[in-house]
Amino acid sequence: MLAKAVNPELLTELEKRLLNEYQQGLPLSVTPFADIAQHLGTTEDEVLRILSDMQEQGFISRVGPVFKPKRAGASTLAAVAVPPESLESVAAYVSGFDEVNHNYERLHRLNLWFVITAPNQLRVDEVLAEIEAYSGQPVLYLPLMKHFHIDLGFPLWC
Repeated sequence: MLAKAVNPELLTELEKRLLNEYQQGLPLSVTPFADIAQHLGTTEDEVLRILSDMQEQGFISRVGPVFKPKRAGASTLAAVAVPPESLESVAAYVSGFDEVNHNYERLHRLNLWFVITAPNQLRVDEVLAEIEAYSGQPVLYLPLMKHFHIDLGFPLWC
């Protein structure tokens, strides 16, 4: 599923705070969602419900850690040229892999981009091959050559 734009007018203050304050720095504890809930003045069940609903609606793709490249397992950026009429189904297929962190549409011949993180290079290669087979298109494999840190956290609402 391609990520969808979120209309801030449809979100509660709690939902806005959760998205804003926890783009980074999830608590490193055995109860991270309970810790978040306590900080936000709500319950763990409510935090989990909000995150689940937003994931189901396509507003967020995943909640979890992002490791520096080559610190744990293997990863790659990849892209594929998908016929426009197949984009939603291929994006949903790609999102179905646990190894896919996120995917997104770009206005380019290579219109579907995604990041794969797996325990090892063999699994990365298997996922790429499965996506190629499903899409019927060659996948451009773009392994990391030089690491640049780009902080993608930013205030969503003031």
